[in-house]
Amino acid sequence: MFKKIACFVITVLIIGSGSVIPQSNIIFSNFRIFPSVVTQTEPIVCFRPNNKLILFASAYTINTTNGFISEGVYVSTNGGYNWFGSDTCKGNNLFNHGGDPGVSIDKNGIFLITHIGKANVVSGVYSHYSTNMGNTWSSAYPLTTQQPEDKGSSTTDNSPVSPYYGRTYASWVNFVNPFPVLVAYTTNSGISWTSPAAINSPPPQRCSGGYIKTGNDGTVYDAWAGVSSVTPFTENFAGFGYSNNGGANWTIIQNAYSMHGINGTLSSKGNIRVNGLPRYDIDKSGGARNGWIYMITAESNLSPAGTDPDIILHRSTNNGLNWSAGIRINQDALNNGRIQYCPSVCVDSAGGVNVLFYDDRNTSSDSTEVFLARSQDGGNTWREYVVSSHRFKPKPIAGAASSYQGDFITIESNGNKIYAYWMDDYSGIYQIWSSIIDISSVLIKTISAEIPADFSLYQNYPNPFNPYTKIKFSVPSISTSAHVMVSLKVYDILGKEIETLVSDNLPPGTYEAQFNSGSSLPSGTYIYRLSAGNYTESRKMVLVK
Repeated sequence: MFKKIACFVITVLIIGSGSVIPQSNIIFSNFRIFPSVVTQTEPIVCFRPNNKLILFASAYTINTTNGFISEGVYVSTNGGYNWFGSDTCKGNNLFNHGGDPGVSIDKNGIFLITHIGKANVVSGVYSHYSTNMGNTWSSAYPLTTQQPEDKGSSTTDNSPVSPYYGRTYASWVNFVNPFPVLVAYTTNSGISWTSPAAINSPPPQRCSGGYIKTGNDGTVYDAWAGVSSVTPFTENFAGFGYSNNGGANWTIIQNAYSMHGINGTLSSKGNIRVNGLPRYDIDKSGGARNGWIYMITAESNLSPAGTDPDIILHRSTNNGLNWSAGIRINQDALNNGRIQYCPSVCVDSAGGVNVLFYDDRNTSSDSTEVFLARSQDGGNTWREYVVSSHRFKPKPIAGAASSYQGDFITIESNGNKIYAYWMDDYSGIYQIWSSIIDISSVLIKTISAEIPADFSLYQNYPNPFNPYTKIKFSVPSISTSAHVMVSLKVYDILGKEIETLVSDNLPPGTYEAQFNSGSSLPSGTYIYRLSAGNYTESRKMVLVK
C-alpha cells in the first residue's frame, strides 16, 4: 500500500517570549499510511532499534459495517514513506481484540503488540508477538484478565548500554477500586510476562493513564493522572514514578504537580470526548539538557492555561523528583476561545522539544487542523507550524464508545527527522495521516534564493545575546549538484559540541538559523562553525546573563 502525498506551502507565524519572529514559507507533505475503508484512530508508532528504516505502527480499527474491532498492523521498511500491512491483528483470539494498542520492536527484531480485551468476551490486557514483521502473530498472552482502563501503553528498552536492553514493559490502570497503576514486563520477547505489580498502591485517588518509557541508562518511567471522583472525572494532578532496577522497585511521586485537565466533551466539535492525560519524553540527545523530562497535558482554568483548553508543559531536571511551573506551549492569545487538545511530545537528536496537537485558531469553531510547536531552549520559547495540509470537522466515530474520536496522537523522532501521526476524517472516514518533517526545515529560514558567489558565515545578531541569537550564512553552487551538504554547529570554548543547528542538503541561497539554548548555558564565549565540502569557517559569540 503506497502513500498519497498532498504538498502545500504554508506561512508560519513564529512567536516566542512575547516577540514575533518573521514569517517563513515551509513545504510539508501529508499522506495516509494505509488508505482503507476501515476506521482508524489512536496511532502509535515505533522504530526497530538496530534498523531505523523499519517502523511498526498500529491503530484502533473499527469496521463500522459489521462492528468488528481490532488493531491495525502497519509496517514500513523505508523510513516511514511507504507502508504495508492489515487493519486486523490476526493473533488469536481474533474476536477478543478491543483496541488501545501499544507497539514495540525489541533488540531481537521481534514485534510486540499489547491491547485490551472485550468486556463482553474476556476483559483484560493481552499481548502477541511476531517473528516475521507482523505477517503472523502468536496467540494472546494474558497480562491480566481484570478490567483495565483503556489508556495504557507499552515500550521497549532499546538502549544497548542499559542492563535491561530488550526488556519490554506495559502499563495500565486497573479499573477496580482503588484504581492503581500497574506494570508488567517480558524478558523473552513476549513469550511470557511477569505478574502485574501495582506501583503506586494505594493511590490518593483514582488514577487514569499509565504512560511508560525508558531512559538510556535503563531507568523506567511512568506517568498518570489523578482524577476527581465525580463526572467528568477531571484530571487534577499528575503522578510520576521511576525504577532504577528494571521495574522491581519504584520511587513514586503521587502528586508531581497540580493540573486542571479537560476530561469531558467539546460541544463545539460534535461533543467529542477529550482528556488531559500526561504524555512525556526524555532528552537522550547527549546535549546540554540530556536527561531532562518534558511532560505535557491539555488543561484549562488553571494558570498558565486560560479559560479555553491550552497545551501546558512541565519539565524536570532531576529524574522527575521535582517539576517546573507550567509553560503554555500554544502561542495564540490567552482566553481567545480557541481550543488546543490531544498533545503528543518527543525530544529529537538535537535536543529540540516537539509537541503535536489539534488546534482551531485558524478555523471555524467546529473544525481543527494539526500544529507542531518546537522549542530549542528546553521549553522556554516556541515556534509553531501548521503541519496538516487540510482541516476537518471532528465528530464521534460510529461504532465506538459514546463521543469517542480517539484519546491520543503520536510524534516521534529519528536522526534529523520528526514523524507526526494523527487521525482525521478528511477522506470521509477516520484514517491515520502522517507528515515526515526535516528538522532543518524548522530550524532555519531562507532569506534569499539568489545564488551567492561564495560561502559566507556572518556575525551572529544580537551579540552579546541572552537567551537566543540569529546566525546568517550563505551557500553558493559548488558542483553540478543542486544541493550542498551543510553543517552548522555550536561549541563551548573547550570544543565540546553544544548543539547542531543545521545538518542537511541545502540549495544555494542565504539562510538564517536561530540558536535558542542560552537559557540553559552559563555565560561565556561560544563558537559556531559552518562546514560544507572543503569549506569551514568559525566565529565567536558571547552569552551574557
